[in-house]
Amino acid sequence: MKKVELLAPAGSVEKAKIAFMYGADAVYAGTSNLSLRSRTNLDSDGLEKIIIYAHSIGKKVYVALNIYAYDEYYEEIEHEIKKLEKIGADAIIASDVGIIEKIKEIAPGMEIHISTQANTVSLNSANFWHKYGAKRVILARELSKEKIEYIMKNKPEDLEVEIFIHGAICYAYSGRCYLSKYLTGRCANLGDCSQPCRFKYNITATEVNNKDSIINIDFDENGTYLFSSKDMCLIKQIPTICDMGVNSLKIEGRLKTDYYLATVVRAYRKAIDDYYNLKEKGMENEYSQELYLNELQKVKTRGFSEFYFSDDNNQDIHDLDGKSENLDYEYGAKVISKDEDIADDVYLVEIKNKLSLGDTLEILFPDTLDVCKFNIEKLYDDKTNEEINTINPGKKGQKVKIKIPYKVFEGVIIRRKR
Repeated sequence: MKKVELLAPAGSVEKAKIAFMYGADAVYAGTSNLSLRSRTNLDSDGLEKIIIYAHSIGKKVYVALNIYAYDEYYEEIEHEIKKLEKIGADAIIASDVGIIEKIKEIAPGMEIHISTQANTVSLNSANFWHKYGAKRVILARELSKEKIEYIMKNKPEDLEVEIFIHGAICYAYSGRCYLSKYLTGRCANLGDCSQPCRFKYNITATEVNNKDSIINIDFDENGTYLFSSKDMCLIKQIPTICDMGVNSLKIEGRLKTDYYLATVVRAYRKAIDDYYNLKEKGMENEYSQELYLNELQKVKTRGFSEFYFSDDNNQDIHDLDGKSENLDYEYGAKVISKDEDIADDVYLVEIKNKLSLGDTLEILFPDTLDVCKFNIEKLYDDKTNEEINTINPGKKGQKVKIKIPYKVFEGVIIRRKR
């Protein structure tokens, strides 16, 4: 049985390595100017490093050129397509038909994945993109499982289908939003969204012509987060999705932390593998999502929603109070290397939040969801090796040496219980 691909975001070379280490089969990244996350600032050298590393371990890299481009962008687009072909990108993700035409013209052997920005919501649209040369369509996030299943059962056999399973949801239809441009001059469809859907608003509105049409909005003197959506989470639907035969499951979050990435990828990797293993034994009814959901609830979210996957009329999608949930844990540190100058169980780590003697830490090992917990007994200054009681992340790359009662290795993520 061919397993579904787990696809993770890669906002940097280091994040790509974290994603692969924690179980991603492939990553998607973007150029700094031509994707919908321009602030990730991945240049061609960074992309090439990710691609070389991914291919060395049998993994794939898809690169987004999914802006809606004005004519003045095309000289850069043509240059970028040539570079991506040269450095060996496994596919280009695009939505603008002008860009897709350039890919076909300049790099005819390149796989084309149709971005969710293209709003593919039907079998007819999927068939069109297949005839147009697409290898894969990334379906709109607004589709229910029944609609996805219909597409899966009737699509061309060699057309791959990818869906989003976890992460932030745009209030606008599949991200086709102009609010940022209107309010701040930063265009979402050119990769520079200011995320005004997360702003707080004061609203007074009356529907004059239809008194029966009422929108109830909870707000106080501080306003309301009218346009802010909860985060998508389809961990409970992994069996249904795997049984549909979907080719790739996508996690959103190129701007998220290493800790977020490791936690989410690790949970979905384990959920997918466990379900396939149970199914091979005829025990799929024993699949339980609580273990994986518990892990996902250890990173900060806006609350979870299945959006419209299980219910076309779902109303539980808004984050009206703007408050983050799941605040009991935070990013503690990332392991850099072993430090044998002091003792065999001392490691050099890069800290991400304040650490003090007595703090409870948990290690996120890639191959298990078992909790490996310990309290900080010893901290050492990374320069002098002198014992210290606490350390704050005063600068980027702040390091400390710490006694860890488990064997860990470079890149392992450690979380701190608040």
